[in-house]
Amino acid sequence: MIAVKTFFSTALIFLMMAILPEVCMSKWVIDQAGRKIKVPDNPQRVISLAPSITEMIYDLGEEKRLVGATQFSNHPDAARKLPRVGSYIKLDLEKIVALKPDLCLGIKDGNPVHTVNKLESFGIPVYVIDPRNLEGIIDVVQRYGSLLGAKQVSEAIVKNMRLRIGSVVELLDGKRNKPGVFFQIDAAPIISVGENTFIHELITLAGGINLAVGAQDYPRYNWEELLILKPEIVIVASMAGGHSPEDLKSGWYKWPQIPAVKNGRVYVVDANLIDRPTPRLVDGLEQFVRIIHPELFPIRTPEER
Repeated sequence: MIAVKTFFSTALIFLMMAILPEVCMSKWVIDQAGRKIKVPDNPQRVISLAPSITEMIYDLGEEKRLVGATQFSNHPDAARKLPRVGSYIKLDLEKIVALKPDLCLGIKDGNPVHTVNKLESFGIPVYVIDPRNLEGIIDVVQRYGSLLGAKQVSEAIVKNMRLRIGSVVELLDGKRNKPGVFFQIDAAPIISVGENTFIHELITLAGGINLAVGAQDYPRYNWEELLILKPEIVIVASMAGGHSPEDLKSGWYKWPQIPAVKNGRVYVVDANLIDRPTPRLVDGLEQFVRIIHPELFPIRTPEER
């Protein structure tokens, strides 16, 4: 009887030892999508489920934790060497599971809900972000800093972002002239950006009026509609790449009656600065200010010429 009791006592101790580290080294958190999940206190094997997330992990200096990333995770260059787990909208579950992550970092706008649920059914926690504007990105940086033990670095990034955004606001304080801006995504078709987008926020913060504001986030336009809009400034970015600046502008040159064309105010910007919810959006904001209000700057950049 004593031997039986000793056996069960020993077994119970081993069971508690197996469970205890899990309890002590995990915590319950609310992610940016409002979901309550249990995450490791100090995650060692992290998979990024979107290029923007990969970039932010590098910004924080925590890339040593990354064991996988999605297609097009290309910034910084070192991220190109990470094992791929599919695209952020079509994740490869088998590859993710094979990499044995203790945490996946996902994004609501892109990662399919059913894939996130499947990963969690395998016991892999997925911390989901849902940034909708610059403040949302700042919130993500702070959250990741806490999640990955990089609070000091995250606060430095946030401080820099707020300082630069504040400088833009101060620079444009009292500026009444707000030209009409039309932003075009890629070369064709003509797709712009509505109010619920990062680029709309950049245009308005940079002292312009987004002419594509309306019910749709990504409205389509034809040339007849653009002739009616009469944009004073046109900004074009290629999402797919492979187009020269002149290629991207060429369609507009056919319509010299459009004010932006007539006055030589059709510009091309690097899509990587404005199409991902990362701290680099502040770089995009500063470039937009120089494009929309060049009179505030004594020296013009190549993008403004």
